[in-house]
Amino acid sequence: MQKKLKVKPKVLILSGYGLNCEEDTRFAFQQAGGEATIVHINDLIEKPTMLKKFQILAAPGGFSYGDDTGSGKAYANKLHSKLGKHIEAFMKRDTLSIGICNGFQILTAGGFLPGALAHNDSARYIDRWVDLEAVGESPWLRGIERLSLPIAHGEGRYVIDESGMAELEKDKAVAFRYVRGDMCTYMDQPANPNGAMKDIAGVLSHDGRVLGMMPHPERGISFFHRPDWQLQKELVTRAGKKINEKGDGMVLFENAITYFTTK
Repeated sequence: MQKKLKVKPKVLILSGYGLNCEEDTRFAFQQAGGEATIVHINDLIEKPTMLKKFQILAAPGGFSYGDDTGSGKAYANKLHSKLGKHIEAFMKRDTLSIGICNGFQILTAGGFLPGALAHNDSARYIDRWVDLEAVGESPWLRGIERLSLPIAHGEGRYVIDESGMAELEKDKAVAFRYVRGDMCTYMDQPANPNGAMKDIAGVLSHDGRVLGMMPHPERGISFFHRPDWQLQKELVTRAGKKINEKGDGMVLFENAITYFTTK
């Protein structure tokens, strides 16, 4: 059983070599009630024991090493070769970890999550919003059914072999699937933006404590981040209801923090 903390859970957010969403991710965790620290990968390599002080590890989005050798691969190689045993030890503890977009690519390329992220079937970079259905079992997903979040990637098509897919489904480790909801309808876009196998937008470790996802929850923590916020505001106002200013993405960060603080 998780030991509840009497202080703010500590979040380590990786940075360096082209990751560029660390500030957004730190802000989201802090808004959710955590104590978030950005740590350059070289500083973590120099002092890997600092991981023992943290409860949550986040690999944020960006374009690590310019994606020159494939999205996330160079950073993943450095992370695995220099810190692999320390990251694995961290994940074996009762901790939580998340990889967002490039961070997801890093976690798969480094062998910390199953599968891989391939080029979008359009062979183009895609920057838009998507609708998601939460289908896995994880502290990250508690209470979530549907949500809408932005994506921004050129290599987001999730692929895995047949046996790996069977394992994912057996362990209920598919976290999110792309679905056609209000946002896709509003933007007149298909549900699956990149051709991902079985519409997979995110996956979990077998124990549910490590989450990798292509959409960016840190870019959707406010109602006013939505591209249709004016329309939604008008509809809510006409219905005589009050606007919930919290964006869909914030729930993920709150779930991570409350995992360590709520009985």
